[in-house]
Amino acid sequence: MSYKIESLLIHGGIDGDETTGAVNVPVYQTSTYKQDGIGENRGWEYSRTGNPTRAALEKLVADLEHGQYGLAFASGLAAINTVLSLFKSGDKLIVSDNIYGGTFRILDNVFKNFGITYEIVNTSDLSEIENAISPEVKAIYVESPANPLLTITDIKAVSEIAKKNDKLLIVDNTFLTPYLQRPIDLGADIVIHSGTKYLGGHSDTISGFVVVNDKALSERLYYLQNAIGGVLAPWDSFLMIRGIKTLGVRMDRHVANAQKIAEWLSESGYVEKVYYPGLKSDPGYEIQKKQADGPGAMISFVLNKGYDYRKFVKALKLVTLAESLGGVESLVCHPASMTHAAIPYEIRKQVGIVDELIRLSVGIENVDDIIADLKQAIEASK
Repeated sequence: MSYKIESLLIHGGIDGDETTGAVNVPVYQTSTYKQDGIGENRGWEYSRTGNPTRAALEKLVADLEHGQYGLAFASGLAAINTVLSLFKSGDKLIVSDNIYGGTFRILDNVFKNFGITYEIVNTSDLSEIENAISPEVKAIYVESPANPLLTITDIKAVSEIAKKNDKLLIVDNTFLTPYLQRPIDLGADIVIHSGTKYLGGHSDTISGFVVVNDKALSERLYYLQNAIGGVLAPWDSFLMIRGIKTLGVRMDRHVANAQKIAEWLSESGYVEKVYYPGLKSDPGYEIQKKQADGPGAMISFVLNKGYDYRKFVKALKLVTLAESLGGVESLVCHPASMTHAAIPYEIRKQVGIVDELIRLSVGIENVDDIIADLKQAIEASK
């Protein structure tokens, strides 16, 4: 029987425990497993290689993303590191021009040392992608919506370019989650998540995921997962399964709050620019509406001149200044000095990650309380 996503969130993957009837997957807090003889085991050997709690989570995330194979990691960057390890010296990636600073950092400061290079392009402009294709390019790496300017890329159109040129398409789906967007259905080969964010949802667990459909690709990634070893621990796997159960109800509230706040910001007279793909004025609105079931709950904005963003973040009372996003609580960050500080100033300036930019992860508090806090903090920042 096939379930819709609201039911899959709760009953997808491995549902409960057949041995005891427990409705929750147990925490198999073990590093190793008894073997019945040399070369004889019961499906488990060593918990870096495989753990039943982690396996249940991996199957759950694969089901949600409409993929066949899922892999769980100790962080989003551990997942990214493993995917990038598919490539070899001389290979090149095309990368979205505003991506998470940690992704840029690992490309620029780690994999570049191994001879793997990248070219930053505006992936919302298909002609820029076409022009960047060369024999050295092995993959196109997209965030949509992108972090932090919420730029929308037409994933299906890019997948067609990738397939025509025999390139992999990698999509970071952290901002929308499979509840709102399923890139594999749109033609992506590899989907990446920082599960720390909306999937966990409570700002208490660090995790990362990779989902694919292709068996040969999954075997390569599984080999790398085991060889590199950045796997998710059993207890954290349990917490992620627990968090995912409420993803649907949380995302519904996140998105409803974000839509109202983005509209208020746009009409408030306090801001110079609002980045949010749920606004009809946003250049990515139509594509976002076509390829996803909602615009997400991330908003970026630039305050009008005369308001000091430093004073603004200090004056906030309900909303918290902190790294990360996607938790039940509303968070703001200053991308230029926090999440995207690893990106050189000139590149930040070129793509629009200006010093005045504020990124807001809208939580599930009462929306009027969030707006009231933003309003008082903006007024206090004059």
